[in-house]
Amino acid sequence: MVEGEYAVPSPGALADEVAAVLGERLGPGVETFERLLSAVVVHAYRDREELAAALGSVPREFAVRPDPQVAYLAGIVGAAVEPVRAEESWENAGAGWLELCQHVALDYIAGARVGELQARLRAGDPVPFPLSVPSGPTGAVEPRHLVERLAEYGRLGVRPGPADLGQALLRCCGPVDAEAVCAAEKLELAEGPRVADWLRQGGLPQPAGWRERESGAPERPSRRRGARVGRRILVGHEAIEGRGAFPRQFWSLFRRFEPAISCPHGSLADFRDAHTVATLPWHPEIAAARLLTGVASAADQDGGRGAPGFLEALAAADGPAGPAVHIAVAYGLASVPQEDRDAAVRALLLLAARDSLDEELLGRELAELVGLGTLKVDLATDSLRAAAAAPQGAAPVWAVLAAALPGLLASTRPQAHGALLAVAADAARLSGARGELPEVTALARRPGSSLLLKEARRLRDTLAGL
Repeated sequence: MVEGEYAVPSPGALADEVAAVLGERLGPGVETFERLLSAVVVHAYRDREELAAALGSVPREFAVRPDPQVAYLAGIVGAAVEPVRAEESWENAGAGWLELCQHVALDYIAGARVGELQARLRAGDPVPFPLSVPSGPTGAVEPRHLVERLAEYGRLGVRPGPADLGQALLRCCGPVDAEAVCAAEKLELAEGPRVADWLRQGGLPQPAGWRERESGAPERPSRRRGARVGRRILVGHEAIEGRGAFPRQFWSLFRRFEPAISCPHGSLADFRDAHTVATLPWHPEIAAARLLTGVASAADQDGGRGAPGFLEALAAADGPAGPAVHIAVAYGLASVPQEDRDAAVRALLLLAARDSLDEELLGRELAELVGLGTLKVDLATDSLRAAAAAPQGAAPVWAVLAAALPGLLASTRPQAHGALLAVAADAARLSGARGELPEVTALARRPGSSLLLKEARRLRDTLAGL
C-alpha cells in the first residue's frame, strides 16, 4: 500500500458500505466519502469484474435529489461497474464546462475531480488510486504522501489526471518539506518539476483579502431572491496567480472574488459543508468568504437550511483563520437553526483550543452585526452562555465579550443586553478576569434596579476582584 492511502475493504464489504451510504438522505463525512471513493477506484484497477459483481446490484436511483457527495459516489460506482467504452476519451472530461457562479468555485473543483475519475473509469483507463486522497480528516495531503503516490504512478506507467493532480496540489500546502521537495525533483514524470516547484513555494498562496458591508442603508431582512439587505459584513479576496497550470474548472478559484457579486443560485446551502472546506483545507478563509452570504442568511433571513458541518470544518482546517472565518462564526452564533448555533459554539471552542481564535476580532464583528440589526441578541447570548459553560470556555468567551461590550453598550438599545452582561459576569468570574471596562463602569453607576444595571454592577465588581 502506498503511504497515506486508506485501507481497502474487500469488494463485499465495500458493497455493503456503499449501499448504506447511498441509502442515506444525508451525505457521508469527508473521511468516509474519500475512503469509499478511493476503494472503488482501487478495486476497479485490480479486478473490475469482481468489483462489478459485488457492486452491480447496489441501487443508484434516488426518489429525491441526493446530497452532492452521495451523487458523486453513485456516479463513480456506475462508471466502475458499467461496461468499458473504449472509444471514449477521458481527456475531454469537462470540455463543455461554463462558469456560472464564483461563490461555488470549490464545488467546481470537486466536480472536476470526480468527473475526471468517472471518465477514466468509463474509458477503461488505468487509475491505481486517486492522487488526491486526503492524509487526514481535514482533507489535507501530506507532501511526502503525494510524492510517493506519484512515484508509484511513474513505476506503473500511469499518467496523472490533471484534475486529480490539481486537487491533490491544492490540498498539499503549508510548511515546506525539504525532503519531499528533493524527492519530487527525482520523479520520472513530466509533472515532477511542477510538483517540486509547488512544494517548494509552500502550495497555493494565501490571497490578500478585505471586508466590507453590503452597500445601501440597512433594511429589514427579506426572503426575496437576490434581495440585498445592507446588513451583512462580507469578505473578498484578490486574484491568485498560477491558474493556467490547472484545468479550466479550477480557474474560478483564482479570480478576484467580489463579495457582493450576483449569484444565480436561490440558495447556497448545498455547497456549505465539510467537503467544501476539505477541497481547500489550507485556505478556510477562501471557503468562508465565498459562502459567507449563505451563512449569513441562516441568521438574518429566519434560517432555512443551516451549515453546521461547514462551520466546524472551518475551525478545524489546517490553514489560518482570518476575518471570513470569524465572521462566519459570528453569524453562526446567532443563526436561527439550533444546529448551526451548536456548531458555532463548537467552532469557537475549537479555535480557542488551537490558539487560532482572535477574540478581539470576533467581539468586534459581533458588536457591529448586532448594531446593524443582522444578529439577534438573544440567540447570540444563548450561544455564548453555552460556550462559557463548556470546559475551558469561560476565558475565550470573556475575551470575546470584553471586545464586544463597548460597541454593544453604545448601541441604541443597551437595555437588550442585560442577559448578555450576565454571561459576561459569569465568564469573567470563572476565568478570574481583572481590570475595567469604562462603559460597564459608567453603566453600573446609573441609578435603578433593572437586569441591565444589576449585571453591570456584578461585572464591574467581578473585574475589581470584589
